[in-house]
Amino acid sequence: MSDLEAPLRPKRKKGLVDYFVQFRWIIVIFVVLPISFTMYFLHYLGDVRSECKSFKQRQKEHDENVKKVVKRLKERNPSKDGLVCTARKPWIAVGMRNVDYKRARHFEVDLSAFRNILDVDKERMIARVEPLVNMGHISRVTVPMNLAIAVVAELDDLTVGGLINGYGIEGSSHIYGLFSDTVVAYEIILADGQLVRATKDNEYSDLFYAIPWSQGTLGLLVAAEIKLIPVKEYMRVTYKPVVGNLQELAQGYIDSFCPRDGDQDNPNKVPDFVETMIYSPTEAVCMTGRYASKEEAKQKGNKINRVCWWFKTWFYQHAQTALKKGEFVEYIPTREYYHRHTRCLYWEGKLILPFADQWWFRFLLGWMMPPKVSLLKATQGDAIRNYYHEMHVIQDMLVPLYKVGDALEWVHREMELYPIWMCPHRMYKLPVKTMIYPEPGFEQQHRQGDTHYAQMYTDVGIYYAPGPVLRGEVFDGADAVRRMENWLIENHGFQPQYAVSELTEKNFWRMFDADLYEECRRKYRAVGTFMSVYYKSKKGRKTEKEVQEAEQAILETPYAETA
Repeated sequence: MSDLEAPLRPKRKKGLVDYFVQFRWIIVIFVVLPISFTMYFLHYLGDVRSECKSFKQRQKEHDENVKKVVKRLKERNPSKDGLVCTARKPWIAVGMRNVDYKRARHFEVDLSAFRNILDVDKERMIARVEPLVNMGHISRVTVPMNLAIAVVAELDDLTVGGLINGYGIEGSSHIYGLFSDTVVAYEIILADGQLVRATKDNEYSDLFYAIPWSQGTLGLLVAAEIKLIPVKEYMRVTYKPVVGNLQELAQGYIDSFCPRDGDQDNPNKVPDFVETMIYSPTEAVCMTGRYASKEEAKQKGNKINRVCWWFKTWFYQHAQTALKKGEFVEYIPTREYYHRHTRCLYWEGKLILPFADQWWFRFLLGWMMPPKVSLLKATQGDAIRNYYHEMHVIQDMLVPLYKVGDALEWVHREMELYPIWMCPHRMYKLPVKTMIYPEPGFEQQHRQGDTHYAQMYTDVGIYYAPGPVLRGEVFDGADAVRRMENWLIENHGFQPQYAVSELTEKNFWRMFDADLYEECRRKYRAVGTFMSVYYKSKKGRKTEKEVQEAEQAILETPYAETA
């Protein structure tokens, strides 16, 4: 058996839950989709209502809501009330990780009112927003001004708070880094109720660098100031097919945005947007985008594609046509390009509704897509939830760019999962060591894509049912995720914690660095008030004993044994 050949597996016996999952589309069509559409519409009306208010009125409401949160925090009795978390229902989160910590004793603080854009400062090129503002809302407000936040995560429902405290990436991250790298200030309510503004050069600079990836365990985020960039009306997108083995596909992807002469900061050589989709072990399509004016897009002979119309072919399938017809170029309205994966949830929509990509469904019911991830989670019981943990993968592997080929070979060998999404991002060399950090000495290697101030990483996104599951074979999803996590630790990679994690506490702190995070936990009195990031991320329902230990900070050492 070759290194890339997947092991032979026995057939798996189907159970009752298999049939529930197989026919779940009935509930999705008749229950989830109508309710989702109604929720989207009501949310849109709420956004419009917010936009009708002056920035001054929104700021006044924000100040009043901050006072309510401070008052609520001071009502907590540390001896009996449990650790602090938001009052948002467990199923509302977009991430696939189960919010098991909310099933144990805890103290809720309601942040549901924090969903306004507080200011768009065109002079400072800063947008000041509250944590529950989502990507769809931001792009709807800023793009007509020919502005956008530097990193616009693709799915409309993703919120600023989730992308900061957790993880956020987009096709522009090879220039600007992750979503949190584009934030210039955080407004945080600390454990004692104090409101502070943290920037990279004020007295709270340590907190500024510790917030990303902390999962809201250092304080309550109530506003953020995010970098804006100028944009044009259209995106000129080039679709280039690549054929070869996985290492050759990886090199084709690298060459699509990394000049071989190392001139990585030259805008004439580096596109504004990059992503690649691997459709099989031998086929991929690399997409690069550059902002274009309305005048350029509408020149004779140019093709304009409104990809977000409900009846349009799903974006990943549209891109796949390049494998047959060869390289081609088209123009997509900028905001529609930002949210190109929303309607089909990348390709997860195909699993949820197997026929939703067909022309007749798109035309008749496509306007109701996508189903809200939160509602999909709310309509599944523990049996279906556990089934998806075992038979379905939604994970992101953040790996150094030069190891992308190895990561693709690992995914093929262990999971046989396609399509695979790839998106590059810079990992900055910061003045302090944060939870995620580049490889030591990377700047001395002069690898393709790296600069002296940042190492180029790639998100290898694996979202679908693995090949063995589709063939009806035995597959241990939990064990596969554990092996993936071990591979990431060995290769200086990282696993975003929105996903289901099998990491033990010691392995968690082998993957992530604890020093700055733990220092800020102590300094800002988060210990005993807010959960630790591992406690919040770990899989499984928390027992009362675990709650008590977390309150008392009786935790395993963050420094791992190497064995």
